[in-house]
Amino acid sequence: MLYNLLYPLHTYFSIFNVFKYITFRTIYATITALIICFFLGPWFIRKLTELRLRERINGYTPQTHAGKSGTPTMGGILIIFAIASATLLWVDIANLYMWMGMFILITFGILGFVDDYLKTVKGNMIGLPGKVRLAIEFCAAAFVAYVLVNIPGFDSTITIPFFKNIRLDLGILYIPFAMIVIVGCANAVNLTDGLDGLAIGPCTIAAATYLVFAYVTGNIKSATYLQIPFISGVGELSIFLGAIVGAGMGFLWYNAYPAQVFMGDVGSLSLGGILGTVALITKQEVLLLVVGGIFFMEVVSVILQVGFFKFTKGRRIFKMAPIHHHYELKGWPEPKIIVRFWIISIFLAMVAISTLKLR
Repeated sequence: MLYNLLYPLHTYFSIFNVFKYITFRTIYATITALIICFFLGPWFIRKLTELRLRERINGYTPQTHAGKSGTPTMGGILIIFAIASATLLWVDIANLYMWMGMFILITFGILGFVDDYLKTVKGNMIGLPGKVRLAIEFCAAAFVAYVLVNIPGFDSTITIPFFKNIRLDLGILYIPFAMIVIVGCANAVNLTDGLDGLAIGPCTIAAATYLVFAYVTGNIKSATYLQIPFISGVGELSIFLGAIVGAGMGFLWYNAYPAQVFMGDVGSLSLGGILGTVALITKQEVLLLVVGGIFFMEVVSVILQVGFFKFTKGRRIFKMAPIHHHYELKGWPEPKIIVRFWIISIFLAMVAISTLKLR
């Protein structure tokens, strides 16, 4: 918004020329979102407590989680508010890619809110029925995919990491592929959100990684030099992703062990959905398996556990799934699990960024 209001004044006052630069606006979107979360955090946590929006622990977690019961939840509302406010303040509001991301952020956020509300207020630990939730998620993802393939300059191809001349054109299969990427990533982050700061850390790292990809994809000189697809307008997503990084850091201040607040499904579903959407827009869909390696690992651990349990009629691979619970039951302290998963996320982010040159 500031870009649209103030940049036109650069013809009269050269100082406003600074709003032309995506790097400048990305930095301040990050700072804005961080400040919003940091300073509104204490007030927001008090409000959640007053409204009795507190975590209810189900029977599918280790017994050590009993002490987490009663912790304020639905902190994802603050994350979404910070991201949306900072983005709209600093981005070019005419950018369609930004609005696609905002649509997923809000839609998946509302879906997560309903799920959290049913669990915390109504005491329904199942929450929103799985089939209903997935149906809505797939519909929202289908809408975004359809809009994307109809934007001039955007096509139905996907990029293969480490290979500069290999791009697969999925044609009509691109829409269902995009739906799976968005919905799969949203639910993968949701599965990961089981320990204090475990999900928001890798989400922030992944957002910072895709911030780099969005910037170079939207810059014709950088894209040409690095031999990656150039997509006009995608650079503005750097500002959106910067806001996610800032909101993630600000929220982590209160979500770090021992957590004062949980983000709930309203946060995990919206953040996961955004990461999947950005991966599609930047044409780095396959690389999401690397950038979001922690999320992928959590999903695979659940699939393997359930499949092995059914196939062997009662035997298990892990002590408990998702895999972070397995390490808890092995005796690892919760902070150690969290920090080690963050370290893995940082390592995977560096590998992902290195693919810009390894082509």
